[in-house]
Amino acid sequence: MTNFKDHKISLKLLLEFIPKALMSHLSATTKVDYYSKTLHGEKMFYLLLFSMYDNEKLSQRTLEDTFNSSGFKALFGLGEDEKIRRSSISERLSKIDSSYFKEIYEHMYERFSGLYDKTEIEKYNLIRVDSTIVSEASSKMKEGIEQKSGKKLVKFSFSFDGILPSAVQVFNAQKYSSEETALPEAILEQVKKEEHHDNIYIIDRGLQSTRVMKNFEQKAVKFIIRSKENRKFIETASFLDPQNTQKWEDWEVIKDSKVKLYTGKPIQNKRGKIHYREELVEKEFRLVVIKNEKQNKEMWFLTNEFELSAREVSDYYRKRWDIEVFFRFLKQELNLSHLVSLNKNGIEVMVYMTMIASMLLLIYKKANNLGYKTAKRRIAMELRDMITVILIIFAGGDPDKVFKT
Repeated sequence: MTNFKDHKISLKLLLEFIPKALMSHLSATTKVDYYSKTLHGEKMFYLLLFSMYDNEKLSQRTLEDTFNSSGFKALFGLGEDEKIRRSSISERLSKIDSSYFKEIYEHMYERFSGLYDKTEIEKYNLIRVDSTIVSEASSKMKEGIEQKSGKKLVKFSFSFDGILPSAVQVFNAQKYSSEETALPEAILEQVKKEEHHDNIYIIDRGLQSTRVMKNFEQKAVKFIIRSKENRKFIETASFLDPQNTQKWEDWEVIKDSKVKLYTGKPIQNKRGKIHYREELVEKEFRLVVIKNEKQNKEMWFLTNEFELSAREVSDYYRKRWDIEVFFRFLKQELNLSHLVSLNKNGIEVMVYMTMIASMLLLIYKKANNLGYKTAKRRIAMELRDMITVILIIFAGGDPDKVFKT
């Protein structure tokens, strides 16, 4: 078999982390296997996982060909007479219980994240939060966020802890076109599951609402947000020490203050139209402004964390770039930019399976010190070797005579 001598973990070992007992339990307690003769939940799970690793482009036709291949049947112990058609896959994705895949993902994340100490990565558990979108022609998608271009969008709001994707929300209703609506809901949904969390949520400029920040503070949600420059505020105290200027590289802290922010209070006029009246919010936040003289550039940050240094606030925000790299990985290596199903249920199934596939791949990548593309290529090589071994055994041969170990 393919022998990567420097590897600390193999695909075969990773696959053992998939909770068989949980899958059996969920098959009995959810509706995943209702009205299905062939594509039971476990078969769909392995079909999607296998296809994500073994194909450059994923489609319903790809899934059909994969299921009907001898290699897939040999690897997962299916009978040669088991056959499916593309239309069956399409219908199954639209109706299968997506909670089955969600619970498997959440269980696996909890198990994998327990393998490493997040505080070893940084002082706090930093959760990068952002959204990415996938578009389709409006005639193809029944539900989606409509655009002037005639396309409809689906928005995925991800949370990423620096190693693994920790949560995802799928949005296809029009109100979620704004990050001011999507990101708070995604964050608060994650907070519900982590009652005693010690997270700091790192957020880009898509979220600027003072009302949302106040709500976060009331719910004990710590955040660092990249603020729009020159927003209006009232300074109530300054943390700057004139005798001790904070500088690093080409950056200097020019403001570190406790501030009150303004918000727009919705007012309905006599004609029933809504306009916004400027109103000062009594809750105090922290504003950190750093400047790069060489680039003539300023960066403004708002946070409700007062224990960090100004540099830590800046450095923690810069780690937000990790989620952009993660998005690129999902779209280029795991086909997230293409919608295999066009209804919300099927999209949710696919995104949870993408999260599971990404977790396995990211653990493989980290443990073996590989790049994204190399990790996926080697996983595909290991998959093919596993199939070859099974086929040799079925044929009555000895794999050791083929693969020298």
